[in-house]
Amino acid sequence: MQEYNDDSSSSEGKKNDQSPFQGNFGEMNIHSGYEEEDGNTAMRDAHEDLQVRHTPPTTQDNNRRVRWHDEDHIHITVWKNRKPRKREIEENRPDGTSRSWFKITVPCGRKYNKTWLLDSIQSHCSVPFTPVDFHYVRTQAQFFVQDVSTASALKNVNYKIRDDENQKIRIFVSHSTVPYSVQNKLKPEQMEQLKLTMNKRYDVFQQALDLQSFRFEPDLVDHDIDMILNRRNCMDATLKIIEENFPELLSLNLRSNKLYQLDGLSDIIQKARKVKILNLSDNELKSAWELNKIRELKLEELWLEGNPLCNNFSNQSTYVSAIRNCFPKLLCLDGQQLFPSLTVEIKVADIMTPSKESYRGSETLKNLVLQFLQQYYWIYDYGDRRGLLVAYHNEACFSLTIPFNAEDPAPISLGKYSKGSRNLKKRKDPVLRVQLLKHTKRDVVDFLSVLPKTQHDLSSFVVDMCVQTEKMLCFSVNGVFKEVEGVCQAHVHAFTRIFIATPASNSGLYIVNDQLCVRDASPIETQGAFFTLVATPSSRSVPTLSQEQQEMVQVFSTQSGMKFEWSLK
Repeated sequence: MQEYNDDSSSSEGKKNDQSPFQGNFGEMNIHSGYEEEDGNTAMRDAHEDLQVRHTPPTTQDNNRRVRWHDEDHIHITVWKNRKPRKREIEENRPDGTSRSWFKITVPCGRKYNKTWLLDSIQSHCSVPFTPVDFHYVRTQAQFFVQDVSTASALKNVNYKIRDDENQKIRIFVSHSTVPYSVQNKLKPEQMEQLKLTMNKRYDVFQQALDLQSFRFEPDLVDHDIDMILNRRNCMDATLKIIEENFPELLSLNLRSNKLYQLDGLSDIIQKARKVKILNLSDNELKSAWELNKIRELKLEELWLEGNPLCNNFSNQSTYVSAIRNCFPKLLCLDGQQLFPSLTVEIKVADIMTPSKESYRGSETLKNLVLQFLQQYYWIYDYGDRRGLLVAYHNEACFSLTIPFNAEDPAPISLGKYSKGSRNLKKRKDPVLRVQLLKHTKRDVVDFLSVLPKTQHDLSSFVVDMCVQTEKMLCFSVNGVFKEVEGVCQAHVHAFTRIFIATPASNSGLYIVNDQLCVRDASPIETQGAFFTLVATPSSRSVPTLSQEQQEMVQVFSTQSGMKFEWSLK
């Protein structure tokens, strides 16, 4: 049996129904199907008759007896050796659909976050509803609801929701078979055995649940319970027990369960929000997109090795960047420690509100920008610059310029920067100008990685806020730096940098445009540069740190290759 049946109900079967309520409910105009090619919608009735169906007499089946009631001309077929199941009487119709179950389809729903989409639909729906088996099918998002009043209310939400691009969201409603997880819901005695088995696998002290190779657990096999976690009913039962019995769960191991999709696991966001460690290694996940279904988890450690998706990336840096797009707080991936993320968790509404006389959000905004710059230049100067990938939007642009002087068009002190300069006064070749404009975060960070090693004087920074709107933040940075390698390492340079950033879906910031201008520092700038730096760190200059701070410094020292004493700075 397929878990989800996309076949629509038979129009021929509907045509023969003569419901006494058809005139009233026909005005609901509920969708039962749609054409993706042109957007036209086929409109059908949502209700079916409650009358006894007429069945022509036949003598071919010896197991049934026919009775005729001449007074009302109703023909009844009575089966002698078969008692109809309750589910068939109450739920199923002759055409295989249910009288009370409806499938809700959002045609382009795959591009929307599950929580946002369901919350948006609920906020526009006139009645509360409980979505069953939310999942994605190709570009669509689908779920199921029970009873016609809920279906009618959801039908009325069609075109009432707008997304971030101001596009109206379509919603279609159609009759459905009973959802798979409802049809195959575990029996009470099976749930009790499952609970006992999971209790044995739960570590109370570590608040960790080990469900590795769960299908082959002897305690389940011996009771004929086939726990295939790809099946929605199995995952639903597992998460239900977690919610009711392990509310403080921090670590979940789902290794080696042949998971190829995470639709069922997406409900963990509501049922086990405290999970920080998740092991999905040695499964069958083919695309990193599946991780979007659980991206609202605040994961700090994730294991994905042994999944086909790991082969989709050209190098480790690209792999880490893609996974961190889903989980910005991730500190460990497949057992490898990661640099702390540059994204700062803030509420966009708190910092993007237009200024008012009594508004104090500017201090919040100031602290955000300064913290962002401190983290950015710490990695730029002392770490692996590939770690800056997490700071840029996928479609980010970057350009570098140096001042043009006809008398000295290529100053020796800026030689390494002049080759990448895009100054339009100097670059006449339009093709070269396009090539020098770095587009996509990969190109931007690759270019930054080949620029000279530097040390910036953070005390020289002058930061200014240029523009702020609800969806954009523009700020500039002026200061000085020096190269730490080569013949120009004693030479002080000045720079101006303009960042344009946009709020990220994880409540952080992404740089979408980065413009850097480098020049020789003036005598005054050179004289005051690095004045506060101490040439050699001494034991007297080492601050007193807490145990947690010392551990953070040690991690940074190991990753950056710097001496522990210098890492303290």
